[in-house]
Amino acid sequence: MADHQRIHPVDLEAGNRPTAPLVPGGSFRSDKGDPARSANHHHQQRRQQQGYVPGGPLPPPPRRVAPPAPPRKRRGRGCCCRFLCCVVITAVVVAVLAAAAAGALYLALDPKAPRYSVDRLSVSAFQVDPSTLAARARFDVTVTAANPNSRIGIQYEPGSSLGVWYQSYRLARGALPAFYQGHRNTTVLALAMAGEVQLGTAVVSGMQDAQRTGAVPLVFRADVPVRVEIGNFKLWKVTSRVLCDLVVDRLMDVSSPIKIKASNCKFSLKL
Repeated sequence: MADHQRIHPVDLEAGNRPTAPLVPGGSFRSDKGDPARSANHHHQQRRQQQGYVPGGPLPPPPRRVAPPAPPRKRRGRGCCCRFLCCVVITAVVVAVLAAAAAGALYLALDPKAPRYSVDRLSVSAFQVDPSTLAARARFDVTVTAANPNSRIGIQYEPGSSLGVWYQSYRLARGALPAFYQGHRNTTVLALAMAGEVQLGTAVVSGMQDAQRTGAVPLVFRADVPVRVEIGNFKLWKVTSRVLCDLVVDRLMDVSSPIKIKASNCKFSLKL
């Protein structure tokens, strides 16, 4: 009985392989399930999520959104910034050099303002018409102009305007002759001024009251165009203004010379 239960070996290399499948067809099993059926089920779910209806048209493929292009560098703005920086730096350098040159020139020339004074004021005529209150006056003024600069000359140009004022009324007017004033020079000018002005009752009354006290306030003003000369070089024309506050003992009585009791002159330039 032992002879009938012998096991015959199968030669796999000789082609004697079993013909029957270990697992029947259509019943493939695995620990992870059927891969074909799982992939088909996953594909159907994905198509349903994209709006596909069985038996209907296929949904359009998803659009591919291109990534945004990187921003381009603006070369024009960089060039403009560099150009503006160069312009600003150049302007600053030029301004510093100009300031240094002006400072050196100022120290070399040591400029000083001219000095003016009214030394004498006489009234040759002053009359007030009692009916019209029109005043006619004539003044003779002696003005002293001093140039203290050793390297700067002053050229007085035509077109000057002189005046003697009482409050806001100009009693007389005149002009300064054109002349050149050299270095460290003092010039005495005798000027004649005349005029006519319409006064008011209050103005005439106030003038009479001031004369009784022996202190009549007047203002002498001169606007003169001048040019500063440094050697042979002439600078641009400017207007020099001289304001002198005067106090005289009387004005309406010309029987004797008028005495100046106080004088204070100020000088300024109008560019």
